Amino acid sequence: MTTDWSSLDPALADTTVSVTIDGASVTVPAGDTILDACTAHGVDTPTICYAENLTPVNACRVCVVEVEGNRTLVPACSRPAEDGMEIQTDSERVRHSRKMVLEFLGTTNDLSEAPAINAMSERYDADITRYATDHARFDQDVKIDDDLYIRDYDKCVLCYKCVDACGEEAQFTFAIAMSGRGFDNRISTEFDVTLPDSACVYCGNCIGVCPTNALQFKTEFDLRRAGEWREDEQTVTRTVCSYCGVGCNLELHVQDNEIVKVTSPADHSVTHGHLCVKGRFGWKYVSAT
Repeated sequence: MTTDWSSLDPALADTTVSVTIDGASVTVPAGDTILDACTAHGVDTPTICYAENLTPVNACRVCVVEVEGNRTLVPACSRPAEDGMEIQTDSERVRHSRKMVLEFLGTTNDLSEAPAINAMSERYDADITRYATDHARFDQDVKIDDDLYIRDYDKCVLCYKCVDACGEEAQFTFAIAMSGRGFDNRISTEFDVTLPDSACVYCGNCIGVCPTNALQFKTEFDLRRAGEWREDEQTVTRTVCSYCGVGCNLELHVQDNEIVKVTSPADHSVTHGHLCVKGRFGWKYVSAT
Protein backbone atom coordinates (compact mmCIF):
# COMPACT_ATOMS: atom_id res chain seq x y z
CA MET A 1 0.00 0.00 0.00
CA THR A 2 1.09 3.58 -0.46
CA THR A 3 3.28 4.76 2.40
CA ASP A 4 1.86 7.75 4.22
CA TRP A 5 5.10 9.60 4.87
CA SER A 6 3.28 12.33 6.78
CA SER A 7 2.30 9.78 9.44
CA LEU A 8 5.98 8.97 9.95
CA ASP A 9 7.16 12.55 10.07
CA PRO A 10 4.85 14.98 11.94
CA ALA A 11 6.58 17.84 10.16
CA LEU A 12 4.89 16.71 6.94
CA ALA A 13 1.39 16.79 8.40
CA ASP A 14 -0.87 19.48 7.00
CA THR A 15 1.77 20.56 4.50
CA THR A 16 1.63 20.51 0.73
CA VAL A 17 4.08 20.42 -2.14
CA SER A 18 3.72 21.98 -5.55
CA VAL A 19 4.97 20.29 -8.70
CA THR A 20 4.68 20.95 -12.40
CA ILE A 21 3.17 18.15 -14.47
CA ASP A 22 3.36 18.56 -18.23
CA GLY A 23 3.55 22.32 -17.73
CA ALA A 24 0.63 22.58 -15.29
CA SER A 25 1.06 23.48 -11.63
CA VAL A 26 -0.31 20.87 -9.22
CA THR A 27 -0.43 21.01 -5.41
CA VAL A 28 -0.76 17.79 -3.40
CA PRO A 29 -0.36 16.81 0.27
CA ALA A 30 3.24 16.23 1.35
CA GLY A 31 4.03 12.53 1.16
CA ASP A 32 1.96 11.88 -1.94
CA THR A 33 3.74 10.13 -4.77
CA ILE A 34 4.17 11.40 -8.29
CA LEU A 35 1.46 8.91 -9.28
CA ASP A 36 -0.88 10.46 -6.70
CA ALA A 37 -0.13 13.90 -8.13
CA CYS A 38 -0.72 12.68 -11.69
CA THR A 39 -4.02 11.12 -10.68
CA ALA A 40 -5.08 14.32 -8.90
CA HIS A 41 -4.25 16.24 -12.08
CA GLY A 42 -6.21 13.80 -14.27
CA VAL A 43 -3.18 12.23 -15.93
CA ASP A 44 -3.84 8.57 -16.70
CA THR A 45 -0.60 6.82 -15.74
CA PRO A 46 -0.26 3.13 -16.71
CA THR A 47 0.63 0.71 -13.94
CA ILE A 48 0.98 -3.07 -13.70
CA CYS A 49 2.86 -3.95 -10.52
CA TYR A 50 1.27 -1.12 -8.54
CA ALA A 51 -1.84 -1.69 -6.41
CA GLU A 52 -3.36 0.71 -3.94
CA ASN A 53 -3.42 -2.00 -1.26
CA LEU A 54 0.24 -3.02 -1.68
CA THR A 55 3.58 -1.29 -1.18
CA PRO A 56 5.18 -0.36 -4.55
CA VAL A 57 8.02 -2.67 -5.57
CA ASN A 58 9.03 -0.99 -8.85
CA ALA A 59 8.97 -4.27 -10.76
CA CYS A 60 7.31 -3.37 -14.05
CA ARG A 61 8.68 0.16 -14.71
CA VAL A 62 5.71 0.99 -16.93
CA CYS A 63 4.74 4.02 -14.82
CA VAL A 64 8.07 5.81 -15.28
CA VAL A 65 8.12 9.56 -15.84
CA GLU A 66 10.80 12.12 -16.62
CA VAL A 67 11.82 14.47 -13.79
CA GLU A 68 13.92 17.52 -14.59
CA GLY A 69 17.45 17.07 -13.24
CA ASN A 70 17.21 13.29 -12.87
CA ARG A 71 19.52 11.24 -15.07
CA THR A 72 17.16 8.28 -15.25
CA LEU A 73 13.41 7.92 -15.55
CA VAL A 74 11.76 7.48 -12.16
CA PRO A 75 8.87 5.22 -11.13
CA ALA A 76 5.85 7.41 -10.44
CA CYS A 77 4.23 4.86 -8.12
CA SER A 78 6.92 5.02 -5.45
CA ARG A 79 8.76 8.33 -5.83
CA PRO A 80 7.36 10.98 -3.47
CA ALA A 81 6.44 14.26 -5.08
CA GLU A 82 8.92 16.96 -4.08
CA ASP A 83 8.34 20.67 -4.01
CA GLY A 84 9.40 22.27 -7.28
CA MET A 85 9.58 19.04 -9.29
CA GLU A 86 9.11 19.45 -13.03
CA ILE A 87 7.59 16.24 -14.37
CA GLN A 88 7.00 15.10 -17.93
CA THR A 89 4.60 12.18 -18.29
CA ASP A 90 4.27 12.00 -22.05
CA SER A 91 7.69 12.92 -23.45
CA GLU A 92 9.22 10.91 -26.28
CA ARG A 93 11.62 9.30 -23.80
CA VAL A 94 8.78 8.24 -21.48
CA ARG A 95 6.64 6.90 -24.31
CA HIS A 96 9.60 4.99 -25.76
CA SER A 97 10.42 3.38 -22.40
CA ARG A 98 6.81 2.35 -21.73
CA LYS A 99 6.49 0.97 -25.26
CA MET A 100 9.59 -1.21 -24.86
CA VAL A 101 8.45 -2.57 -21.49
CA LEU A 102 5.08 -3.53 -22.99
CA GLU A 103 6.73 -5.08 -26.05
CA PHE A 104 8.98 -7.24 -23.88
CA LEU A 105 6.05 -8.35 -21.73
CA GLY A 106 3.89 -9.09 -24.76
CA THR A 107 6.66 -11.02 -26.50
CA THR A 108 7.42 -13.35 -23.62
CA ASN A 109 4.07 -13.83 -21.90
CA ASP A 110 0.55 -14.93 -22.74
CA LEU A 111 -1.49 -11.75 -22.22
CA SER A 112 -4.69 -13.11 -23.75
CA GLU A 113 -6.57 -12.52 -20.49
CA ALA A 114 -4.96 -9.19 -19.58
CA PRO A 115 -7.16 -6.58 -21.32
CA ALA A 116 -5.80 -3.69 -19.28
CA ILE A 117 -2.22 -4.41 -20.37
CA ASN A 118 -3.31 -4.95 -23.96
CA ALA A 119 -5.01 -1.55 -23.87
CA MET A 120 -1.72 -0.03 -22.71
CA SER A 121 0.11 -1.74 -25.57
CA GLU A 122 -2.33 -0.25 -28.05
CA ARG A 123 -2.02 3.18 -26.44
CA TYR A 124 1.78 3.13 -26.79
CA ASP A 125 1.77 1.43 -30.18
CA ALA A 126 3.73 -1.54 -28.83
CA ASP A 127 4.64 -4.08 -31.50
CA ILE A 128 5.07 -7.49 -29.87
CA THR A 129 5.94 -9.04 -33.24
CA ARG A 130 9.14 -7.09 -33.85
CA TYR A 131 11.09 -9.45 -31.62
CA ALA A 132 11.32 -13.22 -32.03
CA THR A 133 7.85 -14.74 -31.83
CA ASP A 134 8.91 -18.11 -30.42
CA HIS A 135 10.60 -16.93 -27.25
CA ALA A 136 7.88 -17.33 -24.69
CA ARG A 137 9.47 -17.70 -21.26
CA PHE A 138 7.47 -20.76 -20.43
CA ASP A 139 5.34 -23.35 -22.13
CA GLN A 140 4.01 -25.37 -19.28
CA ASP A 141 0.75 -27.00 -18.33
CA VAL A 142 -1.72 -25.15 -16.18
CA LYS A 143 -1.27 -26.18 -12.56
CA ILE A 144 -4.59 -27.51 -11.20
CA ASP A 145 -4.16 -28.77 -7.66
CA ASP A 146 -7.71 -28.41 -6.35
CA ASP A 147 -11.16 -26.95 -7.08
CA LEU A 148 -10.40 -23.47 -5.71
CA TYR A 149 -7.89 -21.84 -8.03
CA ILE A 150 -5.43 -22.59 -10.81
CA ARG A 151 -1.96 -21.31 -11.69
CA ASP A 152 -1.14 -20.59 -15.33
CA TYR A 153 2.40 -19.26 -15.22
CA ASP A 154 2.59 -18.77 -18.98
CA LYS A 155 0.59 -15.62 -18.19
CA CYS A 156 2.79 -14.43 -15.31
CA VAL A 157 4.61 -11.12 -15.84
CA LEU A 158 6.50 -11.33 -12.52
CA CYS A 159 4.88 -8.22 -11.11
CA TYR A 160 5.46 -9.57 -7.58
CA LYS A 161 1.95 -8.63 -6.36
CA CYS A 162 1.01 -12.20 -5.44
CA VAL A 163 4.21 -12.67 -3.46
CA ASP A 164 3.54 -9.47 -1.52
CA ALA A 165 -0.10 -10.38 -0.86
CA CYS A 166 0.92 -13.84 0.34
CA GLY A 167 3.64 -12.34 2.51
CA GLU A 168 3.94 -9.33 4.74
CA GLU A 169 1.41 -7.14 2.90
CA ALA A 170 -1.61 -9.26 3.80
CA GLN A 171 -1.52 -12.92 4.75
CA PHE A 172 1.96 -13.49 6.25
CA THR A 173 1.91 -17.05 4.92
CA PHE A 174 4.89 -16.79 2.56
CA ALA A 175 3.72 -19.82 0.59
CA ILE A 176 5.02 -18.45 -2.72
CA ALA A 177 8.16 -16.55 -3.66
CA MET A 178 10.45 -15.77 -6.57
CA SER A 179 12.41 -18.80 -7.70
CA GLY A 180 15.24 -19.29 -10.19
CA ARG A 181 17.40 -16.73 -11.95
CA GLY A 182 17.47 -14.99 -15.28
CA PHE A 183 15.11 -16.52 -17.84
CA ASP A 184 14.19 -19.19 -15.31
CA ASN A 185 12.95 -16.63 -12.80
CA ARG A 186 9.40 -17.53 -11.78
CA ILE A 187 6.84 -17.64 -8.99
CA SER A 188 6.87 -20.91 -7.12
CA THR A 189 5.93 -22.66 -3.92
CA GLU A 190 8.74 -23.95 -1.75
CA PHE A 191 10.55 -26.72 -3.65
CA ASP A 192 7.82 -26.37 -6.31
CA VAL A 193 5.45 -28.58 -4.33
CA THR A 194 1.73 -28.61 -5.07
CA LEU A 195 -0.44 -26.08 -3.31
CA PRO A 196 -1.98 -28.59 -0.86
CA ASP A 197 1.54 -29.60 0.18
CA SER A 198 2.72 -26.02 0.55
CA ALA A 199 2.12 -23.44 3.28
CA CYS A 200 -0.80 -22.00 1.28
CA VAL A 201 -3.91 -21.36 3.41
CA TYR A 202 -6.10 -20.62 0.36
CA CYS A 203 -6.95 -17.04 1.26
CA GLY A 204 -6.80 -16.31 -2.48
CA ASN A 205 -5.33 -12.85 -1.93
CA CYS A 206 -2.82 -13.67 -4.66
CA ILE A 207 -5.70 -14.07 -7.11
CA GLY A 208 -7.16 -10.75 -6.03
CA VAL A 209 -4.07 -8.80 -7.11
CA CYS A 210 -3.00 -10.76 -10.22
CA PRO A 211 -3.18 -8.47 -13.30
CA THR A 212 -2.99 -11.19 -15.98
CA ASN A 213 -5.18 -14.04 -14.75
CA ALA A 214 -2.12 -16.21 -14.21
CA LEU A 215 -3.89 -16.98 -10.95
CA GLN A 216 -7.63 -17.37 -11.27
CA PHE A 217 -10.65 -19.02 -9.71
CA LYS A 218 -11.20 -22.59 -10.85
CA THR A 219 -14.81 -21.63 -11.59
CA GLU A 220 -13.64 -18.90 -13.97
CA PHE A 221 -11.07 -21.20 -15.54
CA ASP A 222 -13.67 -23.89 -16.21
CA LEU A 223 -16.13 -21.41 -17.71
CA ARG A 224 -13.43 -19.88 -19.93
CA ARG A 225 -12.36 -23.31 -21.14
CA ALA A 226 -15.98 -24.14 -21.98
CA GLY A 227 -16.40 -20.81 -23.79
CA GLU A 228 -19.05 -19.77 -21.26
CA TRP A 229 -17.24 -16.94 -19.44
CA ARG A 230 -19.35 -13.84 -20.17
CA GLU A 231 -17.95 -11.06 -18.00
CA ASP A 232 -19.98 -8.36 -19.75
CA GLU A 233 -23.19 -10.06 -18.63
CA GLN A 234 -22.14 -10.51 -15.00
CA THR A 235 -23.47 -8.45 -12.13
CA VAL A 236 -21.42 -7.48 -9.08
CA THR A 237 -23.20 -7.19 -5.74
CA ARG A 238 -21.50 -5.92 -2.60
CA THR A 239 -22.43 -7.54 0.68
CA VAL A 240 -20.96 -8.34 4.09
CA CYS A 241 -19.40 -11.73 4.77
CA SER A 242 -21.66 -13.83 6.98
CA TYR A 243 -19.00 -16.03 8.58
CA CYS A 244 -17.92 -13.79 11.47
CA GLY A 245 -18.37 -10.32 12.92
CA VAL A 246 -15.35 -8.61 11.37
CA GLY A 247 -17.47 -7.02 8.64
CA CYS A 248 -15.45 -7.85 5.53
CA ASN A 249 -17.10 -6.59 2.35
CA LEU A 250 -17.54 -9.06 -0.46
CA GLU A 251 -18.21 -8.44 -4.13
CA LEU A 252 -20.23 -11.32 -5.55
CA HIS A 253 -19.70 -11.78 -9.29
CA VAL A 254 -22.81 -13.47 -10.63
CA GLN A 255 -23.47 -15.06 -14.01
CA ASP A 256 -26.61 -17.00 -14.91
CA ASN A 257 -27.83 -16.55 -11.34
CA GLU A 258 -24.75 -18.34 -9.97
CA ILE A 259 -21.83 -16.86 -8.03
CA VAL A 260 -18.71 -17.39 -10.15
CA LYS A 261 -16.13 -15.65 -7.98
CA VAL A 262 -15.77 -13.36 -4.97
CA THR A 263 -13.53 -10.32 -4.61
CA SER A 264 -13.29 -7.50 -2.08
CA PRO A 265 -12.90 -3.76 -2.75
CA ALA A 266 -9.34 -2.51 -2.26
CA ASP A 267 -10.59 0.72 -0.68
CA HIS A 268 -12.60 -1.02 2.05
CA SER A 269 -11.31 -0.03 5.50
CA VAL A 270 -11.59 -3.56 6.92
CA THR A 271 -10.31 -5.81 4.14
CA HIS A 272 -8.23 -3.49 1.94
CA GLY A 273 -9.14 -5.98 -0.79
CA HIS A 274 -7.93 -9.04 1.12
CA LEU A 275 -10.03 -11.92 2.43
CA CYS A 276 -9.68 -15.23 4.26
CA VAL A 277 -10.43 -18.64 2.77
CA LYS A 278 -14.04 -18.57 3.95
CA GLY A 279 -14.79 -15.16 2.50
CA ARG A 280 -12.98 -15.89 -0.77
CA PHE A 281 -14.13 -19.42 -1.45
CA GLY A 282 -16.86 -20.33 1.06
CA TRP A 283 -19.84 -19.30 -1.04
CA LYS A 284 -20.88 -22.64 -2.57
CA TYR A 285 -23.55 -23.08 0.11
CA VAL A 286 -25.52 -20.24 -1.48
CA SER A 287 -26.37 -22.39 -4.50
CA ALA A 288 -26.47 -25.75 -2.70
CA THR A 289 -29.55 -27.82 -3.46
